Amino acid sequence: MCEHDSQPGTELQILRRFGYFGYFLHTHWGGRNGKQHILVELLAHDGRMTQRDLQEASCITSASLSEVVAKLEAEGLISRERSETDRRQLTLTLTDEGTRRARAFIESRREFERIAFDCLTSSEREVLLDTLDRVAERWEEIEAEKREEAACNRS
Repeated sequence: MCEHDSQPGTELQILRRFGYFGYFLHTHWGGRNGKQHILVELLAHDGRMTQRDLQEASCITSASLSEVVAKLEAEGLISRERSETDRRQLTLTLTDEGTRRARAFIESRREFERIAFDCLTSSEREVLLDTLDRVAERWEEIEAEKREEAACNRS
């Protein structure tokens, strides 16, 4: 029979909190490949980009982007048109409603950024940032060690 701690260790509690924060940020702050991110990216480029340029800027697969673009088009937030010079190339353009939604999302992000840490003093925010930087640095070291180990195992 497995033994279960009635109270998880501190490390596990921290990782669970990180999981919650990751989920929260992805769903409420717009993940890197979600509809909100695509709208904001288009707005940042004057509301018009080729699908290829948008894919490179968004760091998502072509298939994932095509799916998101199709949903945005179905919602009337963007339009797609083929290039006259290169029929393989699609140009994506924000509609008026797409522009409105992108601006509203940017505003909601700004509001979230303004209030997200208002429960902390300025010095507590600095300590938190320093702590998170140290954790990120350590996690990058762990990832580099794993890549190095995998490379050695392949040799």
